[in-house]
Amino acid sequence: MRGRFAPSPTGRMHLGNARSALLGWLQARAAGGAFLVRVEDLDRARCRPEHVQALWDDLRWLGLDWDEPPLFQSAREEAGAYREALEQLTRAGHLYPCFCTRAEVARAASAPHGPHDDGPRYPGTCAQLSHAQAAERARTRTPALRFRVPEGTVVRFEDGVHGPVVQDVAAAVGDFVVRRNDGVASYQLAVVVDDAASRITHVLRGDDLLHSTPRQLLLYAALGHALPPAFAHVPLVLGEDGKRLAKREGAFAIAELRERGLPPERVVGLLAAWSGLGGGSPVSAASLATRFSLERLPRAPVTALQSQLETALGWS
Repeated sequence: MRGRFAPSPTGRMHLGNARSALLGWLQARAAGGAFLVRVEDLDRARCRPEHVQALWDDLRWLGLDWDEPPLFQSAREEAGAYREALEQLTRAGHLYPCFCTRAEVARAASAPHGPHDDGPRYPGTCAQLSHAQAAERARTRTPALRFRVPEGTVVRFEDGVHGPVVQDVAAAVGDFVVRRNDGVASYQLAVVVDDAASRITHVLRGDDLLHSTPRQLLLYAALGHALPPAFAHVPLVLGEDGKRLAKREGAFAIAELRERGLPPERVVGLLAAWSGLGGGSPVSAASLATRFSLERLPRAPVTALQSQLETALGWS
């Protein structure tokens, strides 16, 4: 088994992010496998070096280690990994240039809403442009590249938490972006290229990414990867307002908890309680490995009440 944690250094790591890291680490350690870290830093405008250093400090404080040097997507981009994948997809006839802005897609009357993480379904506005038409539009606007999804393309897979998942990608999402109009690889493409290159066999992540998986499976197949990873999507931890905890600031940041002098075992115990692996008592990450199984993970979102947080973290 080869698992990974793939954070974006756009801010401090929060309890929600820490839970994903812990569960991925436990899955790998319980199976005697390798655990890797990938820094998803393609968004140069938002990513900060200080957040990368804080990430290492937070993971080590929680008792989580990794088995290979961390991989940085920015370095992968500079090495041409995503460009090579795009060229391969282009040669196979899977891609076409798209000159639509997000606002234009949103205004398209025939674009019903797709999965919650993607906004409107792409209506195929640029799918049938001739070479001459595309060249003319390229004079005034740099295109994105979209992956063509034939009508009736249905993807099925078995999720380790949610069970059988079926998505008609053409109906739900339509043709999707694999390279943005600024030349940067999309999340969907980069994650597939990097997981394949790192020989990742198991992906455990939040279920806000569940609806992305069918698109990634299409890319695995198009790039010639016959055996994609096994996926497990864990329901998120929500705050009392119904928003996911990973978006929060302040006391929910791991760095904040470290600075307060809180024992890491208290934080790990809280994360374990949210994951069906303990009752909330302080515990080390290493001691949880023997308890881990996908069957024990919750099948519904967990609501973190402020009073429970204060009690678990010793603030009451």
